[in-house]
Amino acid sequence: MPRTITLRRVVVTGLGVVTDVGLDVPSFWKSLLEGRSGIGPITNFPTSPDWPTRFGGEVKGFDPEKHMGVDGREAKRMDRFCLYGLGAAVEAARDCGIDFATGDFERRGVAIGSGIGGIDTIEINHAKLIEGGPRKVSPFVVPRLMVNACAGQTSIRFNLQGANIATATACATGSHAIGAAYQMIQRGDADVMLAGGAEGAIGPVAVSAFSAMKALSTRNDDPQRASRPFDKDRDGFVLAEGAAVIVLEELEHAQRRGARIHAEVLGYGCSGDAYHIAAPDDQGSGAFRSMSAALRDAGLNIQDVDYINAHGTSTPLGDKAEVTAVKRLFGSHAGKLAMSSTKSVTGHALGAAGGIESVATILAIREGVMPPTINLDNPDEGMDLNFVAHQPQQRAVRHAINNSFGFGGHNTSLVFGPRPG
Repeated sequence: MPRTITLRRVVVTGLGVVTDVGLDVPSFWKSLLEGRSGIGPITNFPTSPDWPTRFGGEVKGFDPEKHMGVDGREAKRMDRFCLYGLGAAVEAARDCGIDFATGDFERRGVAIGSGIGGIDTIEINHAKLIEGGPRKVSPFVVPRLMVNACAGQTSIRFNLQGANIATATACATGSHAIGAAYQMIQRGDADVMLAGGAEGAIGPVAVSAFSAMKALSTRNDDPQRASRPFDKDRDGFVLAEGAAVIVLEELEHAQRRGARIHAEVLGYGCSGDAYHIAAPDDQGSGAFRSMSAALRDAGLNIQDVDYINAHGTSTPLGDKAEVTAVKRLFGSHAGKLAMSSTKSVTGHALGAAGGIESVATILAIREGVMPPTINLDNPDEGMDLNFVAHQPQQRAVRHAINNSFGFGGHNTSLVFGPRPG
């Protein structure tokens, strides 16, 4: 017989981040509100004037032992993206207050993805192969490079015996992971899920490859002003790295244990552009459909939305398509809501971006303040919305959307609301 499903409410009870502007949630949030950029010269590998782009948003000062209790030997078995992701998961798990050593392990799961995975591991070991032959390749290459490595390591760390999944949808990855986890709890397949994204891709191959596509900013003389969403002088996105994990929990499960609730997840929508492998159509039709689906899932009207954390990558095509979609969907209400891009501060962390920006969106609702879009000095033609330029804006945020769009035509939108009650 078909199963009757009563959809359950899902709340956020834990937050964790590792970013170029902060290695924990308080420092990350402080940097966003201050508009303090995390962009600087690349140090992960040597560059020269031959490199069109020589800057990015590198994570600085991350110590695996300090931040996640992993000794040097164990850390060597994980790629950088996995270490960042597990570090964010440790903070989120601590924040939520669940005792992961006890309870119903099979009702807890993980959904953490990556856009690229262990590209650092691939580069290092390819060089070893060329220089010294196959015997020089590490036996840990496969478990380090797997896109699902972070989900697997997180499952092991917290004994999460329920769902163990990893998404890989380019820059929509983190939000897709959160959406998948939300739906699993909604339909009763889990009570607790750790969800988000992780990326550690600032290396020679990724930087040179994105440069070859003409996707990256080349503002080498002023890197902190290079990420400038919606500005007429923008010339491409700024590659960054990091991770974010949030703890999703069924509402009554959280209330029974007296959990602190940060926000509620109300809706999830996704779509496919079916247009081009690396560019949106100029009308932003995919973004329009994902936002529409998320609002429909949340049961909200367009007037209920106060804030959008934009995908806002600082690319001419992407920014225009997203703004066009927002105007088309929200009509006259588009002029009343606020929309900012925190990538102006952090750069673009690819598969981690959706998770990082979900944390920013949740904090905007919880704290009643919207983080700014920095470097927006000369809005481009048609960029006439309230982009929270330069300074944060205090405002009660009832409902907010986080947008994430990726190469391949992947679009996803999440709707968050205030904590119940």
